[in-house]
This record gives sequence, C-alpha cells and structure tokens, in this order.
Amino acid sequence: MKQEQFVVRHRAEWDAFELWLQAHGDGGRRRPGTAPVGLDDGEVPARYRRLCQQLALARRRGYSTPLLERLQGLMQRGHAVLYRARPPRWRRAAEFLVAGFPQLVRSQAGCMWASLALFALPLVGLFVLLQWRPELVHHVLDPRQIAQIEAMYDPADARHALGRDAGSDWQMFGHYVMNNISIGLRTFAGGLLAGVGTILVLIANGVNIGAVAGHLQAIGHGDPFWRFVAGHAPLELTAIVIAGGAGLRLGLGLVAPGRRRRRDALVHAGRIGARLCLGITVMLLLAAFVEAFWSSTQSVPAWGKYAVSAVLWLAVIGWLWRGGQGAPPGEDADAP
Repeated sequence: MKQEQFVVRHRAEWDAFELWLQAHGDGGRRRPGTAPVGLDDGEVPARYRRLCQQLALARRRGYSTPLLERLQGLMQRGHAVLYRARPPRWRRAAEFLVAGFPQLVRSQAGCMWASLALFALPLVGLFVLLQWRPELVHHVLDPRQIAQIEAMYDPADARHALGRDAGSDWQMFGHYVMNNISIGLRTFAGGLLAGVGTILVLIANGVNIGAVAGHLQAIGHGDPFWRFVAGHAPLELTAIVIAGGAGLRLGLGLVAPGRRRRRDALVHAGRIGARLCLGITVMLLLAAFVEAFWSSTQSVPAWGKYAVSAVLWLAVIGWLWRGGQGAPPGEDADAP
C-alpha cells in the first residue's frame, strides 16, 4: 500500500486520537472548558494498540520521516497518559473532597432538595409554632428532656451557660463523633426501607431540633443555645441533609429503578450513597471537632460566634455549589 493511501485510510483516527490527547492533557482527564471529542475514553486503549501497529507497519514499509515522527509522537503521548503513575491516595482523597463530592451532591439535586424540605420544614414550622403556643412543647418532648435542656442552657448557670462544661472537650469530642456519625448512617440506611426510613428520620430530627430551639427561645434561653450551636450547625445540619438525600436516592433505586433492573438500580444507588457517605463522614468529624473545642468556649463574644458561623455557612454552601465546577465529572456523578 502506498503512503498516500495509508494516510487517507487512517488519518481520521489519528486526528481523533490527537484531539483526545489535547483535550485530556498530561493528566488523562478532560481539561475544563474543552469540548468533548468524538472518541470515548473506553475506546482509547484499543485505538492506542492500533496506533502502535500502524507505526510498526509504517516503519517496515519505509514511509516518510514526517509521518513516522507524527505517529511516534502520538504513541509516546498516548503511553504517557495511559500508563501514568496513579496519584498518591491522599491526593485522590483530597481531590474527591474538594471536587468529586460536591459534584456528586449536585448530581443528585432532586433528592437533596427533597431531603432539605423533609428536614427543614418541620424544624422551622415547629420553632415558629412554639413562639405562639409554647405549651405545645409538651406534646413533643417529655418533662425530663425539657428539664434537661433548660438546665443545660440556663443563662444563670455560668458553668453550663453554653450547654456543658468546657473542661471535658476530648471526652465530648468522642461522644459527638459517635452520635453524629450514627445519625448520618441511620439517615442513609433508612433508604433501604424504600426510602420510608429516611423520610421518618429526617422528619423526626427536624421536629426534635425545632422543638428544642423553639422552647429555649420561648423561655428566654435562646442566647446561650444559639451561641453554642452556631459554630457546628453549618457542617452538621448540611451533612444530615446530604445523608437524607443519599438515603432517598437508595430508596428510589428500589421504588423507581427506571430502565435498570431493580437489583442493578439498587447497586448503582448504593455506590453513589457509599461515596456520599465518605464526604458526609468527614463533614461530621469536622462538626464534632468544632462542637467539642469551639462551641462550648465562653470567652468568645456572641458576635464572634455568629461571625464564624456565617463564614462556615458561606464556605459550605460555596463548596457544594461551586466545588469541582468545570472539572470532569467523577465516578457515579450521573443523575438518576
């Protein structure tokens, strides 16, 4: 076969392979802002093997130096991408937390908004209702619970004015870690009951938090309560909502599998939920750290507590809204 015929036959696939390399750069992932090319990532290994065969054939037939140099360059660049060393585990974990996790949260936007509504509406509704009818708290909390939270946030008790004695930080850190993570896991695992378990856990948590906050505000204990919860609320409450979204996604895999078989849909939703749980666990660990070592600090004035809380809220919302924007979608970041 003459060189001209050889080039005409294979030029289109060389061009496609070169476009793929340009779009993915040296890291093997598509660069932000580049349009996807007509070559799927799954086709690349086979295309690379064909390119190596074509290079060997061109050498054997004694084709021109420019053609050999082009094929050699494509082969070397393809080898650098396909056989590159995997980044360290810590780097992959950091990339997931910074970009992959918020991408995954946004890919499940419908479930996340539903989870937010199930959690926030009972919370806000009961809080407002207790400002108007404070006696209704007895229909939600038993007398022992009411007495306990009133003592914890009594402004007259300087030792426990912010919920507890600040001298037990490390002990409480362990307690908060176990408590927070258990709530998150229960919220997610409730999705296995066709999503009903997750719905009940979200509503129950919203009702409980709304009752506590509403009652303390109504009796004049709101200031120490808000100063205590302001710091860790952005991370903890957001993590609960995301865990609820993951649980609802799991339930959808059972109730509405779509084009997938029910088993395959459940496995797919479980894979998404497992990856979400990694980010949720990190958020709850950070929330427990803030709650143990910052929330109970009484030396910080109220404006300082609220300023830190505002910064954390903006950071969490900005991270989930913009994190990974423009980066290639991560594994399982597809919508249901």
